[in-house]
Amino acid sequence: MKVLVTGGAGYIGNELIYRLIKNPQIDNIIVYDNLCRRNYNLFLDDRINREKLDFINADLLDTRRLSEALTGVNVVYHLAGMAVSSFSKENEHLFDQINHWGTSELVYYSEKNKINKFIYLSTDAVYGYSNKPIEKTTWVKPASLYAKSMLKGEKEVEQLKSNMETYIIRCSNVYGYSPSVRFESLINRFMFEINFMGRIRITGKDSQVRSFIHIDKVAQVLANLILEKENVNPGTYNLVEKNMSVAEITETLKEIYPYMEIVRCGNKDTGPYQRILKPDLLINQLMMDPQLSLKHELENFRNQFKFHSKPVAEYN
Repeated sequence: MKVLVTGGAGYIGNELIYRLIKNPQIDNIIVYDNLCRRNYNLFLDDRINREKLDFINADLLDTRRLSEALTGVNVVYHLAGMAVSSFSKENEHLFDQINHWGTSELVYYSEKNKINKFIYLSTDAVYGYSNKPIEKTTWVKPASLYAKSMLKGEKEVEQLKSNMETYIIRCSNVYGYSPSVRFESLINRFMFEINFMGRIRITGKDSQVRSFIHIDKVAQVLANLILEKENVNPGTYNLVEKNMSVAEITETLKEIYPYMEIVRCGNKDTGPYQRILKPDLLINQLMMDPQLSLKHELENFRNQFKFHSKPVAEYN
């Protein structure tokens, strides 16, 4: 089996590659990534067996390279895309070009090359915000440029359903350690701030709830979608492990870092901007790793830091 992973050098891609490498059914894995985030850690990950891997440094919009890369491929994992940043309002054109039209090009050449299975990692942000639990049948109402572009990408992927096994996975907020960890996401940012600054920054209400999933669980579900014993039918799924409020997260962090301080930014009465996903039991059955508590997961994350800065009080 030959597999192509767009965005394979990224946060989720790194962990997915690590799991796919161990699958004896897979002979070759192509990592297709433009490295725009300067994410090089995959290439230094000593867990990775290099014998199965090939790397192509190219953009989704480079149609010649994309078409060549898909030759002989059986399965496509589409993880590449432009994620949310602090400058997202300035990047409407880029969001649309990469997340929408880049996906469109990948869909076109996947169909042309007769791919057997296409797995698209989308986002729960397509639902917008709601005070009610969200199911996959909930009406989508994207509130950001990023979410709108990802939903457009979903519409492109849906065109493949009549020709190949197609999965659209709406993933919740990802957290946890990986060699290619990103620190923009909420829990990961908290971990970095506490470890080196002794405090965390919170904007908005402590009571706002979001959906989360550990990086290991995301990679495991994605990798297990191509196992022969997999019995999850093609379709659209919400991928979530737990729903937690900011207050619940900070309470757990306080147990690990008793000296932690909290700095509040902006108006805490704004919102609520929350998104509560109802777990999809059908796809969650692919999570086979032991269930760990949030405290245990974050303690494991803390142990990956090679050093830490002393709390401010220790300098006085």
